[in-house]
Amino acid sequence: MPLIKSDAVEHDIWTYLGANEYPGGDQPLIVDYIRWREGDGAIAAHNGPLGIRLRSDQAPKLIADDIGRFDLIALAFPVMADGRSFSHARILRNRLHFKGELRAVGTVLEDQIFFMRRCGFDAFELDAEQNVDRAISALTGFSTAYQAASDDLAPAFRNRQPGG
Repeated sequence: MPLIKSDAVEHDIWTYLGANEYPGGDQPLIVDYIRWREGDGAIAAHNGPLGIRLRSDQAPKLIADDIGRFDLIALAFPVMADGRSFSHARILRNRLHFKGELRAVGTVLEDQIFFMRRCGFDAFELDAEQNVDRAISALTGFSTAYQAASDDLAPAFRNRQPGG
């Protein structure tokens, strides 16, 4: 699956660890929240970079006490109509102050990718069939936003000229 980071396709160094797989070495691993919660000793002892994947029905508060342990948090978008991961991203960035990679996975649509970035996502995992060039161009598809968000894009009301 193509991965977009820093407005370009990047090689994905992370490995999703399946339910019956165990880490070897210090490679970057992503585990599901359930496996993390179960206290798998092999995962807790892993010395390499560690990421966690949350479903949209798993709120960030579930990992708030462990947030410093993760280098990456992958938030799932199971279907287009499920926007909970947008809110989860804002919570992770603005309330829990997560500074690592925040990755959108699942149904990552080019129509939503600009807004995903505004919420704090900095990596986007696409389906193999998706047009990568269109997804990258969607990241900069708007020059103005109407509201403040987790990014540095100034909202339109701050750009208005006095008396205009």
